[in-house]
Amino acid sequence: MIGFLTRAMERKEKIMIYYMDSKGKVSQRIIRVVGIDDEKVLAYCYYRKQVRSFKLENILSCGQVKRSVGA
Repeated sequence: MIGFLTRAMERKEKIMIYYMDSKGKVSQRIIRVVGIDDEKVLAYCYYRKQVRSFKLENILSCGQVKRSVGA
């Protein structure tokens, strides 16, 4: 997962994460990673429209944002 987050940061790509907050609630977020350290990911959250920090241990999964193809 760290490798995926690092590549997304280097490429400045939007990614989707599933995140569990401190109360155990799971949410889906679209983010752009700004920085990574041993415990946290600093990222712009498109849901909250601000830079947020996410604990690495609470990120359940991450992946690319699916893009729809227009006709």
